[in-house]
Amino acid sequence: MITGASDIFAAVLSVLLLIAAWTDLRSRIISNELNAAIALVAIVWWFVGGYPIWPDIGLRVLLAFGLFAVFALLFAFRIMGGGDVKMMGAFALWLPMPLVLPMLFVTALAGGLIAGFLAIRARFRPNEAPPEVPYGIAIALGGFWVMANGLLTIRAA
Repeated sequence: MITGASDIFAAVLSVLLLIAAWTDLRSRIISNELNAAIALVAIVWWFVGGYPIWPDIGLRVLLAFGLFAVFALLFAFRIMGGGDVKMMGAFALWLPMPLVLPMLFVTALAGGLIAGFLAIRARFRPNEAPPEVPYGIAIALGGFWVMANGLLTIRAA
C-alpha cells in the first residue's frame, strides 16, 4: 500500500460513517449517494492497496451481497430501514473475513443499546409515535470498532 494511504482511506471512511450516523440521527435517512460513496471508496482502496481479485476482493463482494441479503430480510419485516441495509452492504465491501463477526457483534450491541434507550425514552413520552432506531449510528460504531482494530492493516480476506 502507498505510504500514508491507509490513513487517508481511514479518514475518508470515518467522515462518511459520521455523516451517515448524523443524517440517520437527524432525519432517519441515509442517502443512496452516501452509501454509494462508501462502496466506491472501498473499491478504490482495493486497487490502491493492491488487493488480489481472489480471494480478497471476491470474498468481500460475496460477503457484501450476503450481508445485504440478510439485512434486506430484516427490511422486509420492517425491522430495519432501506438506507441501513444499503449502508451495511456498502460497508461490508471494506471487511476482511476475520473482522465480520466482531463488526456485527459491536453493531448489534450498539443497536440494542440505542433501541433500549429509545424504548425507555418512549415510556416517558406516551403520546409520541413509536421510535425508529437510527441504526446507521450502530453500523458506524461497528465500523469505528473494526477500524480501530485492524481494518486497514489486515490483508487476508
